[in-house]
Amino acid sequence: MQHTLRTAVTFKGVGLHSGEPATMVIRPAAAGYGIWFKRTDIALGDAMIPALYDVAEQTPLCTRLINTAGVSVSTVEHVMAALAGCGVHNALIEIDGPEVPIMDGSAAPFVRGIMGRGLRRQLSPVLAYEVLQTVSVERNGARATLAPADRLIIEFNIDFADAAIGRQSKTLDMGNGTFARELCDSRTFCRFSDVEAMQQHGLALGGTLDNAVVVDGDKILTPGGLRHPDEAVRHKMLDALGDLALAGGVILGHYTGDRAGHALTNELLRKLFATPGAVRPVLCDAETAARLPGKGLVWDEIPQVA
Repeated sequence: MQHTLRTAVTFKGVGLHSGEPATMVIRPAAAGYGIWFKRTDIALGDAMIPALYDVAEQTPLCTRLINTAGVSVSTVEHVMAALAGCGVHNALIEIDGPEVPIMDGSAAPFVRGIMGRGLRRQLSPVLAYEVLQTVSVERNGARATLAPADRLIIEFNIDFADAAIGRQSKTLDMGNGTFARELCDSRTFCRFSDVEAMQQHGLALGGTLDNAVVVDGDKILTPGGLRHPDEAVRHKMLDALGDLALAGGVILGHYTGDRAGHALTNELLRKLFATPGAVRPVLCDAETAARLPGKGLVWDEIPQVA
């Protein structure tokens, strides 16, 4: 069955790239509504933005959604991952600015906020998209692939010159509360050498050592160090779940990201749905629903870092 929140939950913070303060409220929605963003600071015109892959722009550092009126919201991947990982299928996300607040750089504050309100069961089956053929995209030495599987599996491989990150690989079945337990507290990360360049281009203006893991060679500059030895690859998996959630339904397939990012995962979804016979919509029966993200989530297993 589908789920929504029992009551609304509010988050306040600044955007990672814009540096602008924002208040975001996630509200319950009816069965079949899906996930929508609403820009409450837009007085005229269409302020509604669907959380769907085909309105996402191809940006390397975050996922930005834009409607036909040109109204946008960016850095949606962490809250989308939280909703998917908690098994929320319907919600209206109201936000008074152009970027989702970065919070601590992970999805844990969103997960604890959502689950603290509790979920309400809705009497409609969950829509999923079953991958039937392997589909892959490549760009500049990076690759993203979706292959058939009876559940959502995320596999990721990264390789950075900085010894603090280096090579990391991880594979997880996203059922049984895995997202909340294993991934949700993993923070966005960047190299110290890239920070100045990003800020010169108007990016990472809201970034601090409190909302990102910053590395310099073999050093972790962020106070307190890492939450996991492989926090970097875990965060890439978190991002991938959020970007895959823009399919408009749960993906039943094995996703593999090799040095992939937001733009490549979005390109992968576009290719998946454009390839005849590669995917089909299914309404989940009880057996399939038991394998979906969010099932088996236990409050005590959510990291207490928010």
